[in-house]
Formats: sequence, C-alpha cells, structure tokens
Amino acid sequence: MAIEQPATIEDADLRARIEKALDRVRPMIASDGGEVWFVKAENGVAYVQMLGACGGCPASTMTLKGMIETVVCDACDEITSVEQI
Repeated sequence: MAIEQPATIEDADLRARIEKALDRVRPMIASDGGEVWFVKAENGVAYVQMLGACGGCPASTMTLKGMIETVVCDACDEITSVEQI
C-alpha cells in the first residue's frame, strides 16, 4: 500500500510525531504477531491499519483505543482520535 508523502512541513512534523508514538507500542503489538501502519491524518483523526495477527483479532479494538489512541493523542495535541482503516 503506497502512502502519500506529506505536502507541508507541518504534515511532515505531524507524521513524524505519530510514527514516533507508534514506535512506542509496536514492540508490544509485534510480540503478538501484529503490526500497525500509519496511513493518514485528517481533521484531527489519525488513520492506521492493523496488520498480521492484529488485523483480524477480536481484541484489536481494545488495542487500538486503549493503547494506540492513547499514545498518539498524548504525542499530538491536534489528534483527537485514532481509527482503523
């Protein structure tokens, strides 16, 4: 899946902060056989894709809202939620 390059410096900064936040939870997700990719951010929402074991796991919503959303929103004031694509 191709991810579009950021259009502005602000977009690049936001993308970097989101990726850094995701890097904090990726080891835990990987330990369960999963991965999370940042796809885009629009209107205060960061969109991610859950892959591997997390892609079809019934607990992925808890991982998304309880862990991923928490670290991303803490790192990025302009992000108010994280949704799965």
